[in-house]
Amino acid sequence: MNNKFDALKDDDSGDHEQDQGSPKDSEKEKPEEDDKEQNIIKKKVEQFWRFYSHMIRPGDLTGHSDFHLFKEGIKPMWEDDANKMGGKWIIRLRKGLASRCWENLILAMLGEQFMVGEEICGAVVSVRFQEDIISIWNKTASDQATTARIRDTLRRVLNLPPNTIMEYKTHTDSIKYVCLLVLLFFSFNLSVS
Repeated sequence: MNNKFDALKDDDSGDHEQDQGSPKDSEKEKPEEDDKEQNIIKKKVEQFWRFYSHMIRPGDLTGHSDFHLFKEGIKPMWEDDANKMGGKWIIRLRKGLASRCWENLILAMLGEQFMVGEEICGAVVSVRFQEDIISIWNKTASDQATTARIRDTLRRVLNLPPNTIMEYKTHTDSIKYVCLLVLLFFSFNLSVS
C-alpha cells in the first residue's frame, strides 16, 4: 500500500482496480506538495531556533521589557496596514510562566498551528514587575470565527487552565484609550499650571 488511504479502496462492490501501477497524477502531487510544505516549515523553525537559542528568555529579564515577533514586513504598531483593522488576544500571566508560554506560542506560530491562514500578524511578551503579559495580534477584528479559533488554539498551545482570563481588544479601541489618556494628561497639566 502506497499511502494510508489505499486500505479504504477495498470494498465489496467488485469494482477493484486491476492495475497496481503508478497512482494517478493528482495522487502523486498531493504527497509531494505536503512534503514541500513540511520541509519549508521545518526550515523556518530550524532557522528561527538558531537565533532564539542565543537570546535571553523573557523570564530572565528584569524590569520593564517587551519582545516583539512579527511577520516580515509587519511592524508591531497599531497603525501598520496589516494591523489597523485587527486586534489582539491578551493574557496576563503570573511571574515565572512567561518563558515557557512565549516559547510555546512562537513555536505554534512557526508551525502554523493556528490554522487561520495569513491572519496572525505577530506576538508580544511584556515583562512587568507584578505580572507578564502575552498577546497575539491578528489582522481582522471583525471576523469573530477567526478570533475564536485563535483564542481556542492559544488556550490549547499555552496549556491554560479553563478559568484563565483572556481579553480581546481591537486596535481601534486601544488607540481611542491612549488618545483619551493623552487628552486627560494634557487637561490635567493645563489645570495645574
